[in-house]
Amino acid sequence: MAATQRIAAGAMAAVACAASLAGCSAGSQHAKEGAPGPEQGAPAAPRGLVRLIGDGSTAFTGGQPRLPRPARLAPGEKPPQFVVFSWDGAGEDSQKLFSHFRKVAKANHATMTYFLSGVYLLPEEKRDLYRPPQHSPGRSDIGFNDEKGITDTVKQLRLAWLEGNEIGTHFNGHFCGSEGGVGQWSVDEWKSEISQAKQFVKSWKTNTGLKKAPPLPFDYDKELVGARTPCLEGQKNFMKAASELGFRYDTSGVNDQIWPKKRYGLWDLSMQLVPFPGHTFEQLTMDYNFMVNQSGTSTQGDPDKYDYWGDQMRDGLLQGFTRAYNGNRAPLVIGNHFESWNGGTYMRAIDEVIEQVCNKPEVRCVSFRQLTDWLDAQDPQTLSKLHSLKVGEAPKQGWASFLSGRSAPAPKGVPGAPAVGR
Repeated sequence: MAATQRIAAGAMAAVACAASLAGCSAGSQHAKEGAPGPEQGAPAAPRGLVRLIGDGSTAFTGGQPRLPRPARLAPGEKPPQFVVFSWDGAGEDSQKLFSHFRKVAKANHATMTYFLSGVYLLPEEKRDLYRPPQHSPGRSDIGFNDEKGITDTVKQLRLAWLEGNEIGTHFNGHFCGSEGGVGQWSVDEWKSEISQAKQFVKSWKTNTGLKKAPPLPFDYDKELVGARTPCLEGQKNFMKAASELGFRYDTSGVNDQIWPKKRYGLWDLSMQLVPFPGHTFEQLTMDYNFMVNQSGTSTQGDPDKYDYWGDQMRDGLLQGFTRAYNGNRAPLVIGNHFESWNGGTYMRAIDEVIEQVCNKPEVRCVSFRQLTDWLDAQDPQTLSKLHSLKVGEAPKQGWASFLSGRSAPAPKGVPGAPAVGR
């Protein structure tokens, strides 16, 4: 697809999404310049453990580096403040925001979740391989990619995983709205969409002809444990399908800043409502939603307001963080897109939030996978107590008293359980 066609398709997707609750990753244009290559300081896969899978697009390289082992809270211990930064439709294009935020994460002791759109690893000339539910073959509201864009995206995915970040999915064609949109899909149609999202990742070498390129260093069938649906639509049937396919969490909903629970067997790690400076209502923790409430459907509004709009998002997220940090310690979930909407002001805002929160004491900026591991490691009685705390509510008697009950031992084999001795 020509660059102008991609932009047009992205603009149409943005307009279609404007009335929806959450954003679309629209208008991304994949790079034509630059060349991939080894990156200085990036961790390498363990030597001798590489076992190619299928056509060599992916590989087993052992356990993921820099993935911490979760620990169960001790009686009376205050929970850490988790913050999750996540990216919808993650891909590397001429803006180079994927590589930028990898560097920002490393500089601030953070890991993140990158929700890859499967069609970002499918070249335009192979578009008919995608058979979207309720649409004709080869249809996608965010277009497809080219060899350069795929090469650059694969490089970033590879490095991100080796640095301890998570690779989830944002599925494929990003269909929003009522007619054929993801909100209308059945459980079986979601299973088809999930299967195709996996397949495009597992066969990108075959589809591009780049047989000599290094593989992605993970088994995607095992790596993929969570997702966010396009425009936060179709969550119910997606969760039913994902639960049957072994997923562990979903982040396609909207919630207050409270501790998460399970739905349909998955951790519901929905994005949250935080203060919206200058307004009486609260705002969803996503760049797209701030934009829609500032410049409407225009992704490039009044330049004189760019700084103010970015500060407004930054300050809203920081107020939400402080409310949790000094209150119930509920994990803060933030969602974004690799886009330069309104002059890139939202990317600047996220830079500043990461720098201000991820280096504070008792704060862990983690991926959804790491948060899920931690939740699974906790005593159910502890989680039940945490669930009782309202937005911004700290225990009146203090954390040591609030969580002082004797915990049940963790079952053997679950995250956080003591190692079994010989």
